[in-house]
Amino acid sequence: MNTHLKRKIAFALSMGILTTGLISFALLALNLGFWSGFVLTWLRSWSIGYLIVIPAILLIGPRLQAQVDRVVR
Repeated sequence: MNTHLKRKIAFALSMGILTTGLISFALLALNLGFWSGFVLTWLRSWSIGYLIVIPAILLIGPRLQAQVDRVVR
C-alpha cells in the first residue's frame, strides 16, 4: 500500500471519529437533553454512526472527490 493511500485512509478514519462523535453528541443533547444514561447512549450512537460512515467515506469519497474535481477545474 502506498503512502498516499495510507494517508487517505488514516484521514478518513480520523475524520470519521471526529465528525460522528460531534454530530451524535449534538443531536442527542439537542433532541433529548442530558440525563443519567446520556454518555452510554452517546457512545452507542457514536459507534453505530462510525460503523456506517467509514465505509461510506471510503467507498463514496473517491467518486465524490472526482466529481468535485471535474466541477472545480
